[in-house]
Amino acid sequence: MARQRNGRRESRLRTPRPRKRFGQHFLLPGWARQVVAAIDPAPGDVFLEIGPGRGALTLPLADSGAPILAVEIDRDLVADLVPHVPSNVTVLSGDILKVDVIAFLSGLEPQQPAAAPAGLRPARRFRVVGNLPYNISAPLLFRLLEFHRRLGFFADATVMLQREVADRLMAEPGTKDYGVLTVMLTAHATVSRLLDLPPGAFVPAPKVRSTVVRLSFGETGFRVSDEPLFERIVRTMFQQRRKTLANALKPLNRDAAEVVRRAGLDGRRRPETLQVTEIARLAEQFASTLRAPVL
Repeated sequence: MARQRNGRRESRLRTPRPRKRFGQHFLLPGWARQVVAAIDPAPGDVFLEIGPGRGALTLPLADSGAPILAVEIDRDLVADLVPHVPSNVTVLSGDILKVDVIAFLSGLEPQQPAAAPAGLRPARRFRVVGNLPYNISAPLLFRLLEFHRRLGFFADATVMLQREVADRLMAEPGTKDYGVLTVMLTAHATVSRLLDLPPGAFVPAPKVRSTVVRLSFGETGFRVSDEPLFERIVRTMFQQRRKTLANALKPLNRDAAEVVRRAGLDGRRRPETLQVTEIARLAEQFASTLRAPVL
């Protein structure tokens, strides 16, 4: 059976059995429309969709006319979805943690209004959307962060997460949720909460609540000149978050206490109490120490 929707025919997809190993929970249509409204597609947008599943977000988002690259790991879902998507959607079978999506996305051009003068046409903007599988949401977020740090490719990512993960992204220093994920993303993106969803928004209903957040990549006011060093410092600090700052950083530098002092910080503080701005300042001091000439 097919039904008419926004001037085109939308076929009713069959209902495949959710696969636990892929962490599949399918979003219901009413909630999908709310998520697409929160995404707010605009002229010039090109989307990477992570885990389209049965197309709950894909099909209404495609109504905007924006090109969409939808990457799905479940080959059965891919086979079911492909016949039902319009021409502006490309469905790719693969693991988002491994697929070189940049090569595919770079070849996609947004639709331009025919009457718009060439100089006034909107610039291409690459964006990420998706209902992230809860079991790999943190690796996926770090994957997006890698894309940003290495290429500066995506403007933002509007993604659905387990609420506990969303809380970690926006956690305050000194709380149990504040950690590596918080610091790394906050240093490169502004995180905002857009929408909360109950378990009943999905089939099957998960045991947890969900939250849609937006990561807006770009200037955050933090200076990070040595990305690998910054990440090493953050991970080292939070592996020993209950130690004093000076002791936690000794594996990086035996004179860590002096480096911490030069950064204007108290070495007796716990790593988990530091603001991201303070961690960035500390990383710059470590970088300066490493660059100092040996006499």
